[in-house]
Amino acid sequence: MIVTSARRVTGQVWTLASSYSFIRPRKCRAFGSDATPSNESPSNKKRLQFRDYFVTYLPSSSLHPDPRGPASPFHKLPRSASIPHTGETPHSPTSFLQLVGRETTVVRIPLRSAKHHYGAVTARGTRPANEDTYQAGVIDIPAFAKRPPASHTIRRSKNTAPRESRGAETATGDPQVFYFGIFDGHGGSECSTFLKENLHEYIQDTAAEFEVSSILRTPQPQIGGADSLPVLQAGNRERIGDLEKSLVQSWRQLVGGYFKRFKPANFAYYGSDKDVEADTSSKGKVSIEEIMEYAFLRADLDFVKAQAAKRDDDLALAEKPLNEDEILHSPSLTRTPKIGGRSRFKGGSTGTTAMISTPSPTPFWHPAAPSSLLVSHVGDTRALLCSTETGEAIPVSSNHHPSSPIESARLRRYATTFVTDSFGEERMSGLANTRAFGDVQSKRMGVSAEPELRRVEMGPAEFSFLVMMSDGISGTLLDQEIVDIVKEAKTPEQGARDVVGFATEVSKEGDNATCLVIRLGGWERRQEGGVGSLGTKESREWRRQDATDPRRSRR
Repeated sequence: MIVTSARRVTGQVWTLASSYSFIRPRKCRAFGSDATPSNESPSNKKRLQFRDYFVTYLPSSSLHPDPRGPASPFHKLPRSASIPHTGETPHSPTSFLQLVGRETTVVRIPLRSAKHHYGAVTARGTRPANEDTYQAGVIDIPAFAKRPPASHTIRRSKNTAPRESRGAETATGDPQVFYFGIFDGHGGSECSTFLKENLHEYIQDTAAEFEVSSILRTPQPQIGGADSLPVLQAGNRERIGDLEKSLVQSWRQLVGGYFKRFKPANFAYYGSDKDVEADTSSKGKVSIEEIMEYAFLRADLDFVKAQAAKRDDDLALAEKPLNEDEILHSPSLTRTPKIGGRSRFKGGSTGTTAMISTPSPTPFWHPAAPSSLLVSHVGDTRALLCSTETGEAIPVSSNHHPSSPIESARLRRYATTFVTDSFGEERMSGLANTRAFGDVQSKRMGVSAEPELRRVEMGPAEFSFLVMMSDGISGTLLDQEIVDIVKEAKTPEQGARDVVGFATEVSKEGDNATCLVIRLGGWERRQEGGVGSLGTKESREWRRQDATDPRRSRR
């Protein structure tokens, strides 16, 4: 944990951006090395940063000088001590100093070691290699959280220091936006590693390309009521239309097949031969859903394009053009980004990302803080919320399998055929998933990285935690079993470890198993809803005994 005291230097005002000055900016990889996203010169373009730590303000007295105190000074936030946030965010150096004051400390908490807020555990199982990857950090995009109604805010005196922990603002004045991702590779880890290292950069670059403004500074049109979705933010609509049109045409040219009639659900440009103007009600606006869909499709295009430019690793096919197998429409494009190894990677990856944005610096794990959750999902990785009131598992993603009515209808329009394997499961071109990154040989059939998007407006302490997992867990355990295991843990890190441990213990397939647990506002009350963790306790004990039964190996 890195601690920096807030202070005034003679002739200079300390700002949060100063605490980031020691970080070397990462090179932008999205859109290819030859692309210039905007009219600005590279030297004038904003340098985007992705950090694997979060920043918070704390009273100095709460740092627990007693070495016997807990490792994290603010992991316990009792309901009796919590107070509603003000909804105010400081935008000037003066108000910033009023907020932090002399007795307030700026603390940087690495997410990878913040076991009271986030836990991530992975296991290889019985597979020869672990193809799962995951990522967590603070992403550099404008806030997309809905502003709370004025009636939900309570103003306090400016001279009164905030009693609850407050997350820091970014250099642009917005509260931090948190990013979590889990990626399940198949055929190797090349694609899942690419997503772990780069997908967040595609999201950041897309938001910059679209010139998106913070929702906290964008007047909201009242279309269909205050609770209508999507929530719109200011953006460069003309620029967005050009980028979306170019992306759709690139998919047509490179892949063809399914993508000849491709119509991304959230694009203002729908892929027709003529430009389609955006709805007049959303003129000059853009949603976070549109940003995510563009970023996912762009990342997948760059990965597929890079594989198409390579030679096959099979010597018998080393000189055979990729297009002779009708895998792609026009793979001989030049200027492709350098992704992966020298030989063509035929596998792919599924993936789920979750981004959490708050309307004020009060962090999303505080019991009194509302927040907005956006889950973007491709394939059969899975995300669950735990309701604080009922204790039930609430899925926020669905499996993209051929047996899904939505996926079947989407693909049969393009004359896609399915086959049934010996286990009675439908497959397409040998794949169990109809949406995935990569899988270059199945792109023409419609295996796409179009994300399923779901936005959840989370009220204060409405949910206890969020769980994200690979199919090595979701394919073995029931949703409620997973949630109940986490309820019994003392920390999210222990919860993730217990879920992975139980899944590998009772699994018959031994698949890679990865679990992420993110603490939310109702964490301290996770055992109060419904019957706590007792609902599945008996069945879990039976499954554990059955897994250790020596007769099982002879079945």
